[in-house]
Amino acid sequence: MNLEVLRFSSEKDSTLGALFDITNGDRKFLCYTLEDEYREEKVMHETRIPAGTYKVTLRTWGGFHSNYQNRFSDIHVGMLWINDVPNFEHILIHCGNDDDDTSGCLLVGETQTANNLGSDGFVGGSTRAYRAIYPKLAKAAKENNLTITYTDFDTV
Repeated sequence: MNLEVLRFSSEKDSTLGALFDITNGDRKFLCYTLEDEYREEKVMHETRIPAGTYKVTLRTWGGFHSNYQNRFSDIHVGMLWINDVPNFEHILIHCGNDDDDTSGCLLVGETQTANNLGSDGFVGGSTRAYRAIYPKLAKAAKENNLTITYTDFDTV
């Protein structure tokens, strides 16, 4: 399974995007996304990961894993972990609403509020979006068959 994040707006505190399943060559919308903002030089916990393609596996240790085991006990088999990101560690796909909930990770949501109109950016319905996409993504990751590509349309 191949995923793509199309980033379309990076402002002072956040980057907004959309997550698609591009496995069969078509773009199937899955949900909205929010990450930290673009920076030329990394600031820890305040910078999104570089554009590129990364393997996604399951991480079955750590605080997020323990929390999600309890929170999503009916579906959770491990955190969706984006691997081999240069100069970053422990980048996950998880629930959250704004830039305070991410340290380079990808937050997912059903709705999105613009980050260029006096707002810092926001994704709503994050738990519902996560529940909707997680089973299929986790299955692909468990089968060692999940990648994610970040494409920037917000910076030159």
